[in-house]
This record gives sequence, structure tokens and C-alpha cells, in this order.
Amino acid sequence: MIQSPLICIIEDEVDLAQLVDDYLTANGYQTRQFHRGDTADEWLSHNQVELILLDLMLPGMDGLQLCKNQQQRNATPIIMLTAKVEEIDRLLGLELGADDYICKPFSPREVVARVKAVLRRSQSETLVNSEDKKAVTLNEYSQKVTILGNTIELTTIEFQLFSLLFAHPGRIFSRQYILDNIYQDYRVVGPRTVDSHIKKLRKKLLTPGDNMDLIHSVYGSGYKYEAPYTEFVLS
Repeated sequence: MIQSPLICIIEDEVDLAQLVDDYLTANGYQTRQFHRGDTADEWLSHNQVELILLDLMLPGMDGLQLCKNQQQRNATPIIMLTAKVEEIDRLLGLELGADDYICKPFSPREVVARVKAVLRRSQSETLVNSEDKKAVTLNEYSQKVTILGNTIELTTIEFQLFSLLFAHPGRIFSRQYILDNIYQDYRVVGPRTVDSHIKKLRKKLLTPGDNMDLIHSVYGSGYKYEAPYTEFVLS
């Protein structure tokens, strides 16, 4: 019998935590609740879960510190819960490693949908790795990308751009966000510069005989990376 995934809910609003718990349980997940960051951190240091729903503002230890601690222990998928919109970019920063975020107030149905999506992505990556079929890998020291065994050299800007998208599959990054986070002095470049680098990057990443388009444009929004080999995604 396959055991249901265990979801850790770390939220100091008890009623909200219980509401999310009820919806997750109704969808077949196991749950564990904590209402303080320090007690959750201690428990997680001795236990493993499939995913963590983590509030930003917690007594005892804030969500950012807890997230950093957990990432040092293992690569557990983490969805941050926050009412502080200005913190979103920090939550999803490459140095922190959060997988997704949900802004309060939110619908518990949205939480369930996000949990399913992040778990599918995580399970897909695990299966691909277990089958020794790492379709896409990045080497930050050589600034090279390997796709299906084909190594591609990128410029510094191209590598930074692809690394940003690659770190968060499915997340749409606006041109302005890319300008603010990739270019040293975005005042001398504009959105068309981003478009130009994306065009060159997509051309370089096209694998001969496979035509695997990794970067997708979203009209009016920006760009996103889509992980290849969706046949390995578990539903």
C-alpha cells in the first residue's frame, strides 16, 4: 500500500492552519501542524516530510530562518505563506530556495492545488534522477548547460538568465524582474534587451534532433522555464 505524502503545516494562526489541514486531509494527505517556528525546526531536524507549508511570520523563529535551516538539512519542497507582498522576491530568491509562495488571504483550494503541483514537480525530478536521465544540468563554474548529453557554452548574461528561470520551473518572470535581478545596471538596457537575450538563449538550447524548447514566452507577462520529459510527471 502506497503511503500518502506527509505535509507539514507551520502557521501560527491556529484556525487557518486547521482549515488548510482539513482540506489537505480531505484530499488524501497526511498532515502535521506546528504553530511556532522553533518547535517546528526542532521536529524537522529529526523527521522527514514530503512538503512544508511555511508561514513567514512565526513566533520563536521566523519562516525565512526556518527555510534556510531546512534547506541545509535536505531539499524538502517548501511553499511560503505570506501577507507581505514586498517579501515575495526574497522568498523565491536563489539563495533561499523556496519552491513557491501563496499570498494571504488565500483559498484553501488554491493551497491544495499548489501542493499537488509542487509535489508532482518534485516527484518528477526524483524519478528522472533515479532513472539516470538528467535531461538538463547546469555547471556554474564553467557556465555551461548540458542537455541530453550535449554541452552548450553560454555567455555570463545568458547563464545567469537561464539559471534564474531553471531554478523555478513554471514560474513566470516579468521582464522588469529579470532586468532588476540579472543586469548590473539595468538603466542602460531595456525590455527589448531581455527579449534579445532570450531569443539567442532559446536558439542555443535547442537540441539537434529533439527540438526541446525549454523557455516559453507568456504573452503580456514574461518568460518561464518548463521542465522537459513530462511523461515522467506523476499524476
